[in-house]
Amino acid sequence: MSTSPSVIVFDVNETLSDMSPMAQRFSDVGAPAHLAKLWFASLLRDGFALTAVGASRPFAELGADALRSVLHGIDLDRDVDAAVEHVLSGFMQLSVHPDVPDGVRALRASGRRLVTLTNGSAQVSEQLFTSAGIRDQFEALLSVEDAGIWKPARGAYEYAAQACGTDPADMLLVAVHPWDIDGAARAGLRTAWLDRAGTPYPHVFTPPSLRATGLADLADQLG
Repeated sequence: MSTSPSVIVFDVNETLSDMSPMAQRFSDVGAPAHLAKLWFASLLRDGFALTAVGASRPFAELGADALRSVLHGIDLDRDVDAAVEHVLSGFMQLSVHPDVPDGVRALRASGRRLVTLTNGSAQVSEQLFTSAGIRDQFEALLSVEDAGIWKPARGAYEYAAQACGTDPADMLLVAVHPWDIDGAARAGLRTAWLDRAGTPYPHVFTPPSLRATGLADLADQLG
């Protein structure tokens, strides 16, 4: 790209964190493991729905409500409150994807500022990166809870730009979610889509500025 962005903004859930262990949390309470993906999709749907009407609720609150819905009618091995607590507590024990530590360090070593912007809580990001030994690579861990509106609404990205004291055009949003890429592009940011699994990018969304198979590949492309 012509002028390289000085601030890299990372999505967290699934982009940096490996959420596959959440399936085991469902198995632990006697629910089918495949419900983990339905639950996360339902959580995002509800967050997006509130965003569409100009409202916002915390990620954990929506997560608990969505869990009660997907677990309804299932013969759990504990009461539903305990099941919800067990599944949600798994978020604080997730690890990063294998490519993340070295990739983050390479991007930081290039002199760029690194921040996060998550629809989740900053506390989860803090735990994730501290456990991975890379917390010191990030200048700030931002959450939409402070923006008052979820991604992919324009206001969430504008909040990040304001927090960093920079223009959106000087920021690069890194995410695995096409909806996040599209939202950031519409807000004036450049974008990098992480496609670790080789999945097709939806034609209905704004194409990413860059495509990478992982953070090391992204660091190589940015130079």
